[in-house]
Amino acid sequence: MSAASAEDGHDPAVVLVSSRTHWREDTSRHRFSPQQLKGLAPAGRLDIDSVGLLVLTQDGRVARQLIGEDSSMEKEYLVRVSYGTVAQNTQAAFPREQLAKLRHGLSLDGQPLKPARVDWQNPEQLRFVLTEGKKRQIRRMCELVGLKVVGLKRIRIGNVVLGNLPVGQWRYLAPNERF
Repeated sequence: MSAASAEDGHDPAVVLVSSRTHWREDTSRHRFSPQQLKGLAPAGRLDIDSVGLLVLTQDGRVARQLIGEDSSMEKEYLVRVSYGTVAQNTQAAFPREQLAKLRHGLSLDGQPLKPARVDWQNPEQLRFVLTEGKKRQIRRMCELVGLKVVGLKRIRIGNVVLGNLPVGQWRYLAPNERF
């Protein structure tokens, strides 16, 4: 499956980009034109059961910077989790040594994962900061330590923050945002 293709039975992300879905509070001076859709593709994935920031670009250099093998670009996620039958105050029930494993010491697909920053955002939600992105990585990491992901939202890539952008809407990069 290529980076521009969608999961089976779903439309590719580029179909969400139109003048109708352009965020009204976008402060950039760019205006949408259908010609801008030519060659537009996602730089990375966001699984169908996740929400949040997705970058679309026509520039292969930007895509490589975000998702290339040598990429060190941080991606930040908020991840709501449960632990066994515990869905509230998961933090209190979850062993500290397992949290340490999420930070460093797990392997996926026979390869050790790079260190990650993982901390409790609140008693039911973890904050992950990763510099790599294997397929369904956070969900698989959580499964390895007995956690079940019940919600996953990507909130930042590099210095670009999702902020208060509504679900299903898009915006251009602001003048102060770069990859």
